[in-house]
Amino acid sequence: MGDNADLIKLYSGRILALAAEIPHLERLEDPRASVKRRSPLCGSTVSVDLDMEGGRVTRFGQDVKACALGQAAAAILGGAVIGRSADELRAARDQLRAMLVEEGPVPDAPFEGFEVLLPARGYRNRHASIMLAIEAAVEAAAQCEQARAGVT
Repeated sequence: MGDNADLIKLYSGRILALAAEIPHLERLEDPRASVKRRSPLCGSTVSVDLDMEGGRVTRFGQDVKACALGQAAAAILGGAVIGRSADELRAARDQLRAMLVEEGPVPDAPFEGFEVLLPARGYRNRHASIMLAIEAAVEAAAQCEQARAGVT
């Protein structure tokens, strides 16, 4: 892979539209958990704030400074994260990684929107940016679970 046609496919109109309309694109005031992730390869950064009640995400905010692929991934996450459990977020992260690296299936609903990123499979240097938002959300959810369990 690597010719111009592949790059055009990679940055499809759907990916660019997602990147332009990221849900929850604001930081939360006084979140229970906040995580910042950075990709050393490309310099993309994502900060995620979230609150959980009863084991489910109730509030979510994010600050995304990433390429269009990282922004699209953050948009998909933002559209699905409210109401999800930490286990669901971990499963979505693992399924997204498998989809990109191992040619696994598209993540389960409500994260099936990650399908738009299938063309990125062949661009390993883009995987870290795509994974930033979901990895930050998983880590923030884990922090909430630990706080709830009284673990410091």
